[in-house]
Amino acid sequence: MDLLYFSVSKGNIVSFMVYLAPVPTFYRIYKKKSTEGFQSIPYVVALLSAMLWIYYAMLKNEGAMLETINGIGCSIEAIYITIYLVYAPKEARVFTLKLLLLLNVGAYGLILLLTFLLTNGSRQVMVVGWICAGFSISVFASPLSIMRQVIRTKSVEFMPFLLSFFLTLCAVLWFCYGLLKNDLYIAIPNVLGFAFGITQMILYMVYKDTKKDFKCEVKLPQLNPNINSITTEELKAQPRGDQPQYNEANRQMGNAAPAEFNV
Repeated sequence: MDLLYFSVSKGNIVSFMVYLAPVPTFYRIYKKKSTEGFQSIPYVVALLSAMLWIYYAMLKNEGAMLETINGIGCSIEAIYITIYLVYAPKEARVFTLKLLLLLNVGAYGLILLLTFLLTNGSRQVMVVGWICAGFSISVFASPLSIMRQVIRTKSVEFMPFLLSFFLTLCAVLWFCYGLLKNDLYIAIPNVLGFAFGITQMILYMVYKDTKKDFKCEVKLPQLNPNINSITTEELKAQPRGDQPQYNEANRQMGNAAPAEFNV
């Protein structure tokens, strides 16, 4: 019992820290007034997962801790999504709104309706439990697109280390809780959560010091090659008006375009 209490209490604390881990990201979005390369998918999916876990905890009648942390999670994720919608470009904003309507309104409402009408008792708990497990896996897998971006760009700019670290720690604690409670719906997703979290931290360590090299090439204006064949003494020996090559050099230098920098 002591170990069970330790797992759920520490799990809730770490889960709360996981929810707060993107705060620097959204502070950056607020300061720059732009979502840059960040995506809304992980936050929309996390909101849906928290909503489903609240439903599951209510059905079990013994999940007060689950209800509490996921209620807090819903509030925090809603704030993140609101900030994202304020500063996202039009295309990303429309996509996020469609995703919210599809998942958090449509899919969630359909799950509530079907499980209420077609199941009851322990069967209802089982069905909702597997649905929750599936969406928990989706939450852990949602950063896969960011991981692909990290590998492609060799930059960890859009994959915060704190989020990966706390997700991994959270997965360990909730796995222990599910194991002790004999609740496979909680334990199984967190095995994958641990694997994804470790993978993200490895990627971060590999690419955190990688910097893109930029080559700067300066192209100078090209002059008539014949100019180089005449010496200074020969130019001085000719009257000013009779120096066609000298005049040609001045003309080309005067009309030359500015140097071109290719970065």
